[in-house]
Amino acid sequence: MDSEKRIKLLHLLHENAKYTDEMLATLLDEEPAEVRAAIAEAEQSRVILGYSAIVNWDKVEGNGVTAVIDVRVTPQREVGFDAIARRIYRFSEVKSVALMSGAYDLQVVVEGSHLRDVATFVSERLATIEHVTGTATHFLLKTYKADGVIFDDREDEKRLVVAP
Repeated sequence: MDSEKRIKLLHLLHENAKYTDEMLATLLDEEPAEVRAAIAEAEQSRVILGYSAIVNWDKVEGNGVTAVIDVRVTPQREVGFDAIARRIYRFSEVKSVALMSGAYDLQVVVEGSHLRDVATFVSERLATIEHVTGTATHFLLKTYKADGVIFDDREDEKRLVVAP
């Protein structure tokens, strides 16, 4: 399978990980065995790291809270931000860590049962890490779209807008 089709395969799996090998083969005009081999290679080389569902957590009672925390750090000699990022992503509360450009260096997504759980995590565990010089915590209130999927249940109204 050529590199262009491999990239298309990755996009298709990212869009819907429930596609069968046969469905993917049809969409890519390849044999199912070729698709299986390409997927196995991508998994072994850690291009594909896992498969997940996109869940509308707003519809799940007791789902807790999510916070996005902007973290300012002082990079360390010879390892930059990597050592601090590794230390942060090992916490069980942390769902993702990304290096960012702008006023803050790292963006950390954290989940907790209650606001106070996240507040405690930030004040006692995250902010106290050596080389962390500042944090800004933002609590997720509502998700409208994630990973290309719109969460809004309303069907778009087909009526014309009437203006006075």
